Amino acid sequence: MVELTEAAPADHPAVIAMTNRAFRAPAGQAAWKVETLVGGQRIDASLLADDLAQPGARLLIWREGGQHLGHVRLDAGADGVWHLAMLTVDPERQDGGLGRALLSAAEDFARARGARRMHMTVVHQRPELIAWYARRGYAATGETVPFPYGDARFGAPTQPGLYFDVLEKTL
Repeated sequence: MVELTEAAPADHPAVIAMTNRAFRAPAGQAAWKVETLVGGQRIDASLLADDLAQPGARLLIWREGGQHLGHVRLDAGADGVWHLAMLTVDPERQDGGLGRALLSAAEDFARARGARRMHMTVVHQRPELIAWYARRGYAATGETVPFPYGDARFGAPTQPGLYFDVLEKTL
């Protein structure tokens, strides 16, 4: 069973480091798991602080035996709609079902606090990742969000035309 605990500020450097490795470091990972469409960092301390300053934002860590296996950011929203972001599993431990377990635990955490739906954004040009979420019940809403070109905190896009699809699941 996955137990999620609230991250403390002292956890933030490890969260940032693991997120950047998982999202942007291709060494040893299957290509579909890495955002090769964007170089550089996925997140930094400034962006994480901005994210966590949002009303209802929570950064949750999954630890077992004192080891940080993964983390997720959840933002409680109006009308029972929560936002899921930064679902991250330690890249050295991927391919063992941990991502599925972490996603399920995040949904359970939100549901226990009144969430009725979960939504997220995924880079449109990552069809394998969108398919992974679709197999877990998420569907495209038809809404899109522009990629934050020009904000280096999100990394350096390697091509024009990137944008996010909004996915949603009824809990």
